[in-house]
Amino acid sequence: MPTFLSVQSLSKQIGQQRALQSVSFELQQFQKLAIAGETGSGKSTLLKMMGGLVQPDAGAVYYEGKRVPGPNEQLIPGHPQIGYLSQHFELRNHYRVHELMEMANLLTDEQAQEIYEVCQVDHLLKRWTHELSGGEKQRISLAKLLVTNPGLILLDEPFSNLDLPHKNTMRQVLAAMSNQLHTTCILVSHDAQDVLSWADSILMLQGGQLVQQGAAAEVYRKPANSYCASLLGSVQLLSPPVAAAMSGVSVADIHAAVFVRPEWIELSDNKGIPGVVTQVLFCGNFYLLHVTCAGEEVQVQVQKNPPSPGETLWLTADAADFWYW
Repeated sequence: MPTFLSVQSLSKQIGQQRALQSVSFELQQFQKLAIAGETGSGKSTLLKMMGGLVQPDAGAVYYEGKRVPGPNEQLIPGHPQIGYLSQHFELRNHYRVHELMEMANLLTDEQAQEIYEVCQVDHLLKRWTHELSGGEKQRISLAKLLVTNPGLILLDEPFSNLDLPHKNTMRQVLAAMSNQLHTTCILVSHDAQDVLSWADSILMLQGGQLVQQGAAAEVYRKPANSYCASLLGSVQLLSPPVAAAMSGVSVADIHAAVFVRPEWIELSDNKGIPGVVTQVLFCGNFYLLHVTCAGEEVQVQVQKNPPSPGETLWLTADAADFWYW
């Protein structure tokens, strides 16, 4: 049986910029893949190439063993089994939602109703499109795509321009889409934290190049470089002497600057390295402490009972959590 989706050495030049440089990976059916990277890293270009909407300069995409043709090779760009939802989605004006769904629907009424419920739009079917919020329009656009019965869904920045309540709703919809509808999905995000709890695998792009791919927990705990680490969360730089004192490792065994996530640094009683709290910031579900250790500022996350500025703390960390680049 052929691989569900195979991306082979895709490259693309846009003007003077190399948008993609020989990107390759494979995706199995029912997997959830997130593509993360900073603005301009090539995420959207890659997604559109997979959907047959942008012509690659080199390389190819294969869906169920058959090559996906680019827009230069067919009258109407796209692939009938690959659904693509742009971050600039639009709905036709002067229509009720159920009318748009009926025009697109290729499923039975029962199957379509399940999709409306999964996308949390079943209560919006009688509404006019101009009466909808941005988050509602996005979920309706996704439902409209799903009722065409695609084998693969491509979502371009589904969390962008959403406030927190609508972002949380969209997370629920994506989880239900995978768990209830068993949809194979690839989505692009510039903020990988949006997809850490959703994705089976995360692919990291930097300057058009694939720099890391792996399970969400793997790329979070063992990022390939400082760029990948910073995309997934906060990173703390430690000098070798501070890292050695904090971990109990001999400074002779630390040959370069050390990186660690602030939430992996812990408070202790007279163990590790002492430091003075200079600032305490409330960040909702945690407090961020700024602590001066041996003339170096270290950021530490604590969940509750934060110390006050001026207090002396002892900080420890596990050397197994350190990265060296």
